[in-house]
Amino acid sequence: MILFPAIDLKDGVCVRLLKGNLSQATIFNVDPADQARDFQKQGFDWLHLVDLNGAVEGRSVNVEAVTEVIKATDMPVQLGGGIRTREALDRWLEAGVQRAVLGTAALADPDFVHRACTDYPGQIVIAIDARDGNVSTEGWTKVSGVRALDLALRFENSGAAAILYTDINRDGAMVGVNIESTVDLAFALTNPVIASGGVASIDDLIELKASESSGIEGVICGRALYDGRIDPAMALSVLRG
Repeated sequence: MILFPAIDLKDGVCVRLLKGNLSQATIFNVDPADQARDFQKQGFDWLHLVDLNGAVEGRSVNVEAVTEVIKATDMPVQLGGGIRTREALDRWLEAGVQRAVLGTAALADPDFVHRACTDYPGQIVIAIDARDGNVSTEGWTKVSGVRALDLALRFENSGAAAILYTDINRDGAMVGVNIESTVDLAFALTNPVIASGGVASIDDLIELKASESSGIEGVICGRALYDGRIDPAMALSVLRG
């Protein structure tokens, strides 16, 4: 199982939000590239990168910071936030991003996302961010009437690399992962699932690892790594079995 350390970018710096609220951002590193190098030294295999401003504005905003992070290490990067056109998708994949995360577009422009999955097999991650079970879009600022599972099923057998499932109410709140909802979603899909939102302790990772057979490919962790609640070496040992 992959542990994805998260680098969330707001106004060019590395932050963590509380439940997706941009007004409640805690700065953890003013140099995102330096943070990426630290994660590589700690032994991580992947980076999960999010352009928070881009997610709200619908276009890439933290372009310079993202580019510097890509250059900073040789770890593969999974990038989301504001990628809603084919031009933007092509540009980032050509720039060295290994996986593009498409969230708002999955609901607003499913044809674009299906074509992207076909043209870039194994390089598109479908982000399903849910608040009280309903999909949220545009940087989690708008809540739809679509259930998370219903949206995920629209992309079965599409060629997507994974479904990234986030429980927004838990994100950054350090209250633990919504294991039950994540496992239920993974059981219902053939696409692998990446868990996100609320990772607070090694116990969360142990519980997710125990449910790996349901189809959980990995987990994204942010605040708990930054504030030292989770030791990277121990976490990697747990998830690597």
